[in-house]
Amino acid sequence: MIFSAQQSQQIKNSVRGSARAQLYDMLKEKILRLELEPGTKISEKEIAEQLHISRTPVREAFLKLAQDELLDIIPQSGTIVSRINLEYVEEGRLIREVVEKEVAALACVKFREDHLFQLEKNITMQELCVERGNFLELFELDEAFHQLIYDGCRMSRSWKMIQNLNIHFNRLRVLRLSSNLDWDIIISHHKQICQLIANKEADKVRQVMEEHLRLVEIEKDMLKRQYPHYFV
Repeated sequence: MIFSAQQSQQIKNSVRGSARAQLYDMLKEKILRLELEPGTKISEKEIAEQLHISRTPVREAFLKLAQDELLDIIPQSGTIVSRINLEYVEEGRLIREVVEKEVAALACVKFREDHLFQLEKNITMQELCVERGNFLELFELDEAFHQLIYDGCRMSRSWKMIQNLNIHFNRLRVLRLSSNLDWDIIISHHKQICQLIANKEADKVRQVMEEHLRLVEIEKDMLKRQYPHYFV
């Protein structure tokens, strides 16, 4: 069963357009969180039957996920959760690195005290996640930390653009966290970034941000060896 009883009821109670949107959001989250593993075959018919809805909203959600490169719809064969494409990972990571180094440097000029407080509070919550071994919540807080930097520089549109290019990169990051590699280095980088922004050290924060966004680059070969069936 892909959906819980509560999720199924939520979708069944929706009007048609809302059902499609909720189904899309739920499937996307399950794919990004690796609850639906790369290479998993999923059926439009089976999902429609589980949810007791028509196949139309399921088909529409599948098509949108395929446009997001999260599903591969293979004629005469079926639909599978797309495997992680390392070329896409590197493309998204590189673009994010180029942009985010400059956004972090800009934060040295634009950030107010309340922006810094939000970063500090986020880091405290990250440390709690490490204590409890909650990698999914740590991922969400990691994302929120970086988004706060964009938002504090009034560059929220740029964050959304970056996210659209980083779907495969983000799946690899979740896989990295789930593999229980060194979570402390992530938090250490976040603390350095926060302090450098507070100290208005633009050149140094560029360097740390670059190093931070290359962590997955260093570890991707090991992850590919450990989970070969997850990758193209």
